[in-house]
Amino acid sequence: MTDQFQHTAYICVGSNIGDKLLNCQKGIAGLTGNGQCVLEQSPFYMTEPVDYEDQDWFINAVIKIGTALDPFQLLDLLKSVEKNAGRCSREKIRFGPRMLDLDIILYDNTVMNTDRLTIPHPRMHERRFVLQPLCDIDFSIIHPVFRREMQYLLNHLTPGEQKVVQYR
Repeated sequence: MTDQFQHTAYICVGSNIGDKLLNCQKGIAGLTGNGQCVLEQSPFYMTEPVDYEDQDWFINAVIKIGTALDPFQLLDLLKSVEKNAGRCSREKIRFGPRMLDLDIILYDNTVMNTDRLTIPHPRMHERRFVLQPLCDIDFSIIHPVFRREMQYLLNHLTPGEQKVVQYR
């Protein structure tokens, strides 16, 4: 990583409307087109919906990026890329269908909780669709709050819940 990208962030990418894979790819391209450097990318996964289950399965992946943006600037960029992909700012159903979803999972070793942003992502340790692709990139990343490796968190999810299948 060059000096231009002082920070490392992990972003979960997902879609369950339309051409899901293409939506995710466009989201990643939207980040690189706005100066972010994709350092690594997990495989794409087909993932069962969580929380609101009456919807299509998702395509999800995790990317590791190099960025010069602070967490709030990065959040603003993610929201802009989502909007450009057709995501509405006021979705009707929380955790419902979405054209593109980009979430900051980790940002360096930052721990923060504000009205706008919580890092690490507050539910990442409960989400197989986040932990599996994150472990594909680096299973030894330490969760900055729980002080456990991501592989440990993945291994301690309830077996059989949240089906995740590698795409293609």
